[in-house]
Amino acid sequence: MYTLLNYQDGDTVRAAINVGGRVIDLEKAMGSAVTTIALVQDWGNSEALLEGLANDAAAGKCSDADIGGIDDIQLMSPLLYPNSIFCAGANYGKHVQEMTGAQFDKETRRPYFFTKSPRQCVSGPDAPIPLPHTSQQMDWEVELAAVIGKQGRNIKADDALDHVAGYFIMNDISARDLGKRPDWPMWGMDWVCHKSTDGGAPMGPWMVPASDIPDPHVLDIKLWLNEELQQDSNTSDLIFDLCEQIEYLSKHFILYPGDVISTGTPSGVGRPRGIFLKPGDVIRMEIEKIGTMTNHVVQGE
Repeated sequence: MYTLLNYQDGDTVRAAINVGGRVIDLEKAMGSAVTTIALVQDWGNSEALLEGLANDAAAGKCSDADIGGIDDIQLMSPLLYPNSIFCAGANYGKHVQEMTGAQFDKETRRPYFFTKSPRQCVSGPDAPIPLPHTSQQMDWEVELAAVIGKQGRNIKADDALDHVAGYFIMNDISARDLGKRPDWPMWGMDWVCHKSTDGGAPMGPWMVPASDIPDPHVLDIKLWLNEELQQDSNTSDLIFDLCEQIEYLSKHFILYPGDVISTGTPSGVGRPRGIFLKPGDVIRMEIEKIGTMTNHVVQGE
């Protein structure tokens, strides 16, 4: 077993795998430069290659590429950068209730998605989350994110997981007071300003291969703010599960390796209780079988 990651090395970012707590630098192991996004975009070949390297590392055959323990490096986002980030909105029943006061009738609705801008939003473990001066209501949303590893169009739900390369944690940081535009009432939500703030999609701590999570719909998912538990749920509570999400999106366009689907957040966000992020806050997130990641909140520009 292994996880795929990026780590900071001076002014550069390097790809590696984590095998039993040891970090194996992939350029040193493979003899050529490589990026995690390139590996995911060629997942049909990369998966077996990385599995073989992980087996070699576990057998002590990669000592020249072993750069130390996992706690000795600065982790970065596992993908720099995804092609696209598709986010499922209103996809846990209790979250819908806390935000709207209404029950969700799945029979009369289809999945609802918005996007986040990868280059502006993506950050990694321990990275600061900057609060923009334009918002006074920045909120948190822990989510299970899936990385596409096989291109597809019109994918059936029963085949959907065959198109997934792996999983990581994502925080869908949201500017609650920038969502609605009184000056443009006819257009509804301003999803760009609401969801695509700088550093507004912390991802990590690494990518767990899909082969190690055969069922992504039975995972505990939690978030703490300043060590107080805020979100505590399980992905079994998804309204539209990942398979249904992949089926829906691929009806409308091709899904490419390197695309990310963030599956939605459970109840426990701050807005219904009037709690919003402030400088100095610390957010810790955890998803079963993936791991834990922490970010701190700072004042941005």
